[in-house]
Amino acid sequence: MSDLHPVRRALLSVSDKTGLIDLAKALSERGVELLSTGGSAKTLRDAGLTVKDVSEVTGFPEMMDGRVKTLHPMVHGGLLALRDDEGHVASMNEHGIGAIDLLVVNLYPFEATVAKGADYATAIENIDIGGPAMIRAAAKNHKFVNVVVDVEDYDALLAELDANDGQTSYEFRQKLALTAYARTGAYDAAVSTWMANALGETSPRRRVFAGTLAQTLRYGENPHQSASFYVDGSTRPGVAHAEQLQGKELSYNNINDTDAAFELVSEFRPEDGPACAIIKHANPCGVARGATLAEAYSRAFDCDRTSAFGGIIALNQTLDVETAKQITEIFTEVVIAPGADEAAREIFAAKKNLRLLLTEGLSDPAAAGLAIKQVTGGYLVQDRDNGRVDQWELKTVTKRQPTPEELKDLLFAWKVAKHVKSNAIVYVKDGATVGVGAGQMSRVDSTRIAARKSQDMAEVMGLDTPLTRGSVVASDAFFPFPDGLLTAAEAGATAVIQPGGSMRDDKVIEAADEAGLAMVFTGMRHFRH
Repeated sequence: MSDLHPVRRALLSVSDKTGLIDLAKALSERGVELLSTGGSAKTLRDAGLTVKDVSEVTGFPEMMDGRVKTLHPMVHGGLLALRDDEGHVASMNEHGIGAIDLLVVNLYPFEATVAKGADYATAIENIDIGGPAMIRAAAKNHKFVNVVVDVEDYDALLAELDANDGQTSYEFRQKLALTAYARTGAYDAAVSTWMANALGETSPRRRVFAGTLAQTLRYGENPHQSASFYVDGSTRPGVAHAEQLQGKELSYNNINDTDAAFELVSEFRPEDGPACAIIKHANPCGVARGATLAEAYSRAFDCDRTSAFGGIIALNQTLDVETAKQITEIFTEVVIAPGADEAAREIFAAKKNLRLLLTEGLSDPAAAGLAIKQVTGGYLVQDRDNGRVDQWELKTVTKRQPTPEELKDLLFAWKVAKHVKSNAIVYVKDGATVGVGAGQMSRVDSTRIAARKSQDMAEVMGLDTPLTRGSVVASDAFFPFPDGLLTAAEAGATAVIQPGGSMRDDKVIEAADEAGLAMVFTGMRHFRH
């Protein structure tokens, strides 16, 4: 027996009317009877199409402000009836229930309504009930029924009908059902997440995450791993919403590193001056401010020129031609910025493999949000690290106060340390990183590695002394012993910013005083694993 089934009767009920008229005309031309509801029916009639209201089929008018219109056996019977079951067919004949072979539904725009800042009552009224019920019914009966929930599938549906003389295959209906269940699942996830936030529930008993496929990736972190990129519907500027002007498709690692770079450079507001962040394997290898964007890039590059090769560059201002010229002097994977002028675009156009991504502004480092990490058997969910420390919140714990210049660099270093994998140590001098130690099991090792990188760069640049001489240093968590702090002092650091809170804080403070260091406590740590 063939798995092909004809489409003779369709129910169209959509919130997003994009492509609706063209689809309905195409179905009508293929002899499909059209049923519809409310606004969809009006749209189709206004376009000159013959359409029957669902209320004519059910014998009941739409009521309760449209809350009740499709929740009826005449609709759900037509969707759920098994065409090869004698009992089902007998029930359909007895009650005059007509089969519905195609359901086209997209849901009330709940996500968009919430994103606009709707109040509680408005959000509730935008929770669709009849739509998900019909979608789930049609998807369950995909042996016979087609269910379309995305405008993107309209053309595929028509192509399938044309390829099979007005019929669809079982495999096609299966794929439609898969998409349909994912859509209702994502919709329910959006509603439950909104409600948890509205009620202040930070740890609801059940939590659901959903995404929409943005890109099937060539592979994951390694070539033997398959991977995909899904977007969650949020509007936070970044790699998910950036416009790619040129270059080959982004890889899994490109997306991950570009996100890290853009989140870091967003710490530095454009109105405060140009800033650049260079990322390699999700860690910064150089971050700097400058009088111009080109200077900021040059100073960031000079922190670790070796690691910058093949890196990701994020800028906090519009990419200009001078900066573009400098960037193209070495191999770079991705550049992401809130804009690029025409001259800069022309420079980059000669580098076909260099990806250029443009965003609409920077992300807000202080904005609330969730960070999600999968572990075996579950998920770890926490607030995004949006913690910030202002100058007046710092506590000086040493005899020597930091100078105004040191204080400025300390705050800069603290912002960078937030984006370095723990254990994190960041040396900064005059608004630029001069040494970064990341991801070590021992904090003192991170301190030594960062200092060593500074020595290496001094040799490359022909300098007599390491760049860490006269720098400040940030530690993402407290120094548990004086050894890490003393290593920083030996490297030439003159001031320290760290959370404090160690059982041996008094010993660390004493060591700082003996070394003539200024040290401030933030009272906040920035672990990043």
